[in-house]
Amino acid sequence: MISMSQRILLIQDDAAAAKAILDALSNSIDESFQVQWVRRCSEGLERLAGTAAILVDLFLPDSRGIETFDRLFRVAPQIPILVLCTPQEEETAKLAVQCGAQDYLFKARLDAYLLPKAVGSMIERAANSEALFEEKERAQVTLNSIGDAVMSTDISGQVTYLNAIAESLTGWSKDEAIGHPLEDVLRIVNGATREPAPNPMALAIRENKIVALTPNCILIRRDGVESAIEDSAAPIHDRRGQVTGAVMVFHDVSVARAMILKMSYLAQHDSLTDLPNRVLLNDRLTEAIALSSRHERKLAVLFLDLDRFKHINDSLGHIVGDRLLQSVGRRLFTCVRSSDTVSRQGGDEFVVLLWEVKHAPDAAVAAEKILQALREPHLIDQHELHITGSIGIVTYPDDGTDAETLMKKADFAMYHAKETGRDSYQFFKSEMNVQAIERQSLEGSLRHAIERQELLLYYQPKINLATGGMTGVEALIRWHHPQRGLVPPGQFIAIAEECGLIVPIGRWVLSEACRQARAWQAAGLPPMCVAINISSVELRAPGFASGVRAILRETGLEPRYLELELTETFLMQDSRSTAEVLKELKEIGVLLALDDFGTGYSSLSYLKRFPIDAVKIDQSFVRDLTTDPDDAGIVTAVIAMGRSLHMRVVAEGVETREQLAILQEHGCPQGQGYYFSRPVPAVEFRQLLEFGVRSTAFA
Repeated sequence: MISMSQRILLIQDDAAAAKAILDALSNSIDESFQVQWVRRCSEGLERLAGTAAILVDLFLPDSRGIETFDRLFRVAPQIPILVLCTPQEEETAKLAVQCGAQDYLFKARLDAYLLPKAVGSMIERAANSEALFEEKERAQVTLNSIGDAVMSTDISGQVTYLNAIAESLTGWSKDEAIGHPLEDVLRIVNGATREPAPNPMALAIRENKIVALTPNCILIRRDGVESAIEDSAAPIHDRRGQVTGAVMVFHDVSVARAMILKMSYLAQHDSLTDLPNRVLLNDRLTEAIALSSRHERKLAVLFLDLDRFKHINDSLGHIVGDRLLQSVGRRLFTCVRSSDTVSRQGGDEFVVLLWEVKHAPDAAVAAEKILQALREPHLIDQHELHITGSIGIVTYPDDGTDAETLMKKADFAMYHAKETGRDSYQFFKSEMNVQAIERQSLEGSLRHAIERQELLLYYQPKINLATGGMTGVEALIRWHHPQRGLVPPGQFIAIAEECGLIVPIGRWVLSEACRQARAWQAAGLPPMCVAINISSVELRAPGFASGVRAILRETGLEPRYLELELTETFLMQDSRSTAEVLKELKEIGVLLALDDFGTGYSSLSYLKRFPIDAVKIDQSFVRDLTTDPDDAGIVTAVIAMGRSLHMRVVAEGVETREQLAILQEHGCPQGQGYYFSRPVPAVEFRQLLEFGVRSTAFA
């Protein structure tokens, strides 16, 4: 069966010549052809489908010379064409070959041997050429479709090829680059030294092996734009195995390297404040210890915890809290040298590493500078936030010789600073280890105090200093620990605030005090306004006011018999949200008192802005009332101010007859203290309600 690929189209007007060609092809021994003969070019154009080769006489009735070839080639450039001519027509035949014909033969020299061979060879060459073209086209499309750049050179280092990606990365077009030395087209430098990097293609040719580009290389594009690249180069061999050039595949890794650097940075820095995190701090502290040991120098670690940050975070939300932490981070950064490290450990904890300190007091100077910077108001959105910090300080090598020990002891010292009043710093002392263990033990027991019914309330009366009559009562929490006995609030309230237990404890105090006040009323005793201390943590807790309303409803106590004692610190932290909470409480009908008056920063402005019913003169002023003229002056001024502002004034900590006499002399309305009665359990306080407070001062 004759293959369609061997179908031959003969276009020849000369019948004798056509017959000779038909006989020659039909009688071929080695090849098998099917010949279709037509006399005109137009007829040939109609029969091109399925044709493997065309034999054509260029001089036809409807077409003459090179025009005949052009008409056929224009329609079927993929079909090989053999031109038949006479010696006189040879120049035209040569022109046809130049334009794309496979070859030409003289019509007089065609025979049964030569013609089939020529036609068969022409078909085979055309098929090979087409296959080669397809393979080359496929390779070209592939090279231009992949994401990597590809370029090649000959053995002398002259560029022979670039794909589209290589053109983009180098800034050279393929036509411009071919024939140029590789170093002109591919400019590579070491990213660190900026020195020219070794040519990988030259190395591949020289060593006859695949090689990779040295790390951290930068490709400088023709217009100066730089890209980080990675590549590999391999030698090109001929069929005898001889190296004839090299090919290199490379790609832009700028984004990948930037991502790696970013991930590395994020792994060592706090995402919120952009400060070094605990991982990077530990590395730097370890390095600083090694250098300090080698050069016999000191270093200091300052462990900072923000005071009452949780209150702000809970009441104003995490967005405001996060921005406050960012503000703190910026201020800390301005308080230290460029060689020092400011780190955020997480939450509201920060650590400052002072690389070189000559003497321990130098660390105290830095700590005081930090505390002062924190005290300045932080303006976050519409809020003016006031915050302080507690700092623990350790030095190397005095307090430890490794990072873990120094950090642990700095943490102990920080907690000691909180327990001694906050807004301060403390150097580590050996006894703090014992105190830290004690604190952890107390915290563990405190978590179960409510459910084990270990908490109880003591009650202390407030006295009318003119008549001696009882005007109210303050409920004070106590903790009856099964092993330790009675634990005073000074030892556990701060712990409760730090570990988040103050809210459930405060709710229990509020509920128990209201229940007890209502129980005394139900027993027929004189109604008394019961006052309880409310921490800023409780006030900032979501739903505090609605919780107060619910407890009053549950216990049946009228709101006018409940007084909430607040601190100036709370009023200063965020005046806008504070005003909203206090407004809610006043709408309920409870009374509000300002406790420890005079110990804050600027009390008078807050008395004017907030609905305060009473102020309590701090016991520190009353204590030295008889010996310190300044304290006496302050007490006198507060009494006068309360009178003019129509506020009740209560003097706290009245312990002696002399103190009472001075308070009476200046017209202080109410007092509270050991001189009248110590805080007592509910059973004993009932007797005070029944029989009154006995005091010779009112005899």
